[in-house]
Amino acid sequence: MEDEREDVQKKTFTKWVNAQFSKFGKQHIENLFSDLQDGRRLLDLLEGLTGQKLPKEKGSTRVHALNNVNKALRVLQNNNVDLVNIGSTDIVDGNHKLTLGLIWNIILHWQVKNVMKNIMAGLQQTNSEKILLSWVRQSTRNYPQVNVINFTTSWSDGLALNALIHSHRPDLFDWNSVVCQQSATQRLEHAFNIARYQLGIEKLLDPEDVATTYPDKKSILMYITSLFQVLPQQVSIEAIQEVEMLPRPPKVTKEEHFQLHHQMHYSQQITVSLAQGYERTSSPKPRFKSYAYTQAAYVTTSDPTRSPFPSQHLEAPEDKSFGSSLMESEVNLDRYQTALEEVLSWLLSAEDTLQAQGEISNDVEVVKEQFHTHEGYMMDLTAHQGRVGNILQLGSQLIGTGKLSEDEETEVQEQMNLLNSRWECLRVASMEKQSNLHRVLMDLQNQKLKELNDWLTKTEERTRKMEKEPLGPDLEDLKRQVQQHKVLQEDLEQEQVRVNSLTHMVVVVDESSGDHATAALEEQLKVLGDRWANICRWTEDRWVLLQDILLKWQRLTEEQCLFSAWLSEKEDVVNRIHTTGFKDQNEMLSSLQKLAVLKADLEKKKQSMDKLYSLKQDLLSTLKNKSVTQKMEAWLENFARCWDNLVQKLEKSTAQISQAVTTTQPSLTQTTVMETVTMVTTREQILVKHAQEELPPPPPQKKRQITVDSEIRKRLDVDITELHSWITRSEAVLQSPEFAIYRKEGNFSDLKEKVNVGYALIFICVHILCCL
Repeated sequence: MEDEREDVQKKTFTKWVNAQFSKFGKQHIENLFSDLQDGRRLLDLLEGLTGQKLPKEKGSTRVHALNNVNKALRVLQNNNVDLVNIGSTDIVDGNHKLTLGLIWNIILHWQVKNVMKNIMAGLQQTNSEKILLSWVRQSTRNYPQVNVINFTTSWSDGLALNALIHSHRPDLFDWNSVVCQQSATQRLEHAFNIARYQLGIEKLLDPEDVATTYPDKKSILMYITSLFQVLPQQVSIEAIQEVEMLPRPPKVTKEEHFQLHHQMHYSQQITVSLAQGYERTSSPKPRFKSYAYTQAAYVTTSDPTRSPFPSQHLEAPEDKSFGSSLMESEVNLDRYQTALEEVLSWLLSAEDTLQAQGEISNDVEVVKEQFHTHEGYMMDLTAHQGRVGNILQLGSQLIGTGKLSEDEETEVQEQMNLLNSRWECLRVASMEKQSNLHRVLMDLQNQKLKELNDWLTKTEERTRKMEKEPLGPDLEDLKRQVQQHKVLQEDLEQEQVRVNSLTHMVVVVDESSGDHATAALEEQLKVLGDRWANICRWTEDRWVLLQDILLKWQRLTEEQCLFSAWLSEKEDVVNRIHTTGFKDQNEMLSSLQKLAVLKADLEKKKQSMDKLYSLKQDLLSTLKNKSVTQKMEAWLENFARCWDNLVQKLEKSTAQISQAVTTTQPSLTQTTVMETVTMVTTREQILVKHAQEELPPPPPQKKRQITVDSEIRKRLDVDITELHSWITRSEAVLQSPEFAIYRKEGNFSDLKEKVNVGYALIFICVHILCCL
């Protein structure tokens, strides 16, 4: 494991160094350990980082190499870079561990702390790792599949890295496509490629180095800092406080685990994988997460009547040298007294430590801390009980030699009784404290599990009622349902605290039922996790549905209001147009023009009717509510009736004007006026369309314009022929005897009417010519 970590660090650190050399225009290195031995490449690296010219010794002897490395170390010291236990000989000799340590300290100073110094100063924080973790958690809080709690295991599946990039640059890729990818290696490769080609970050890590059980922390820290450097760097105080409240893993060494196992009193970490929540990226603000993982520490206890600390001598492995040294040398009273004083001193300290642990809390997280603290204390007792046994055995041997006086023998016996009594009291008290901690912790955790189960039951019933309630039936009801759903989301967010508290459960089982209890807990947690995940998934899906329906309904309502207002306006316009009793030809032609413009508006507005039908169908297909469907159909039928009424009024007004014209001039038929209105309408459409375009129309539109103009010219030829016929007839009238009678009697009223009709016909022809 250690060799694998060293290989990963060597590869990652080499890539980082070469990335810096690329910036400085320096030649890359191939082997991190051997290429830095002469100190020259190390000085090249520091030259680029510090911006200072650093001269190098040109010789190739060991002395020259040591001088170069010493110079580099002095530069690092001047820049306040930590160099604990790293000397020039270590680097020159190619010491792998210390060379990696040196490069990591350089990365930590120039890559991590230097990049984060401004935000650390602003937040008044000194822990760069905590700031970086807070930034990551704040950035990925809207991704239920992601729960970053460290810089190792949280990154193995590749989701966290993709979520971090997507949270700041959602335009770069589709989140769902990443979630659907089968393997962690694919997701990591995707994230590294996006970072490299879209954000300009070198591919310092390989997917196979991260997609492991326990990735290298330093390598991941280095890479995440590179992302921090190019992405927005906002970090809130709340995010930092959240990180500070994260559960801390128990600090138990391998040796302590061995000792506990040796005494049949040990802890074992078991991971229970639970179903994760489902995410929809189109949701504007998902504020809760499903279980990322749950760890349960199963503490196996022996029969309560058996003591894990036997009263008889039990020699611990590390105490063999202590006991053997006393046994092998001549046993005498002075050596015994010295050893006894050491053990009694430790015993007194252990009693004080137990007393200082205080009362057991009623807060489950505090009790977990107390449990782990006492667990370490019990391991310390286990480690020292062999020394107690050795002293008791030495005292017995000393008495058995017969070299002690009666008073000395009595004194040694009293000391042995006192030591044994105090050890027994400490043993019983520590076991009682452990038993109480187990009992309280289990009670509190079971209470939390019951509370979660009760909450899930109530929420499941709540969601079933919400599911049964039809959406709508009007927009205000839908808005109320959206607000109701927001309350559910807030409740889930609050419940997330309880879910988080169930992480790292500690469960006490006895040896006889250990496997059964473990399986039962795993099943219980799995059931709870599945139920929680189902609620999260339903809440997210319903939120997406509500937002989609709300948007569609608002768009439809807006279009309905605009269309209704337009219909009312056009009805008023039609009603105000004069269709009879014209004072002169100008008034008649003005009415014709208004009707033509209205007809053009109707043609253009047909698209709005089509849009209304399309929006209606889109909404109803998503909503699936019969009452809403009926209501929408009624609205659209009403719009259709209003539309038909407006069309009929327009046709009626046109017919009335044509009737007024044909009454004065029979040759000017109703069809002629209607066609004239149609041609004017067509021309108005073209003029309006051209006015809306800033650029000349494309060729296809010009072709349609030519076709329309040809039709108008044909109509003009007919009207000019009719006008010529009228002029010819008028000339005949003027020369006829009838006209002489008109002149003699002075009655020109009938003649004026006929002339006015001719004027109207001339005006229409002129208007058509203008259209051409």
